[in-house]
Amino acid sequence: MTADIEDGRRAGALHHKIVRAAADVLESEGLDALSTRAVAARAGVFPPTIFRLFGDKDGLLEALGEHGFDTYLEAKSRLPRSDDPVADLRRAWDLHVRFGLEQPAYYALVFGPSRSGRPSQAGRRALVELQRMLTRVAAAGRLRVSVERATALMHAAGVGVVTTTISTPPDARDPELARVAREVVFDAMIAPPGAEPGGAAPGAGPAGPAMALRAALAAEGELPLSPGEELLLLELLNRLADVRRSGEG
Repeated sequence: MTADIEDGRRAGALHHKIVRAAADVLESEGLDALSTRAVAARAGVFPPTIFRLFGDKDGLLEALGEHGFDTYLEAKSRLPRSDDPVADLRRAWDLHVRFGLEQPAYYALVFGPSRSGRPSQAGRRALVELQRMLTRVAAAGRLRVSVERATALMHAAGVGVVTTTISTPPDARDPELARVAREVVFDAMIAPPGAEPGGAAPGAGPAGPAMALRAALAAEGELPLSPGEELLLLELLNRLADVRRSGEG
């Protein structure tokens, strides 16, 4: 047992050493220089060691993305949580943009196209956190669309703004692009404050009460419904939230 624990510690230390070496290559030479051979040389190990610990290069990139994303999550955890979920969401958008512009290589690992055809683990964690924040907006009755559609819309817009800015020469960048995009997206998916009868914000339409009810039911935990009934209820609430917007010309 003691030997197994010691072996696990050595493997963990070696794993960290290789990820740190990969981070050094990424930060000093860029993503294109990030080969297993370059990382192995920087870490002082043989290339097969990387494949043994990470499976393949994609596994190494996944671990490296997690390493870089930890800085973003640490900064996000320090964001103040107020009684205004929309203000909190606006601060989260600004932090997302700032992380992308300050750490473009890590951003590409987390939010860029994945070789596996699905988002990186860190990217999936970001989407879960975004959905949690939007559920707070829904609980306030201020979403114009379903939580899922709002999550997809805000994620697509945020990633689009950052990747577009990164790919634009610094002297040609529009310093107001991120702010303008944020306000356009927020206006499309979030109603202004001020409750109407039923608890919804003016302009939220049926989406406000539907998503507020969904958030309230989720907060209750286990419901006296069968799994099929829960799925049907969720589908109906989402349909109420999204049908009005999808039908607009």
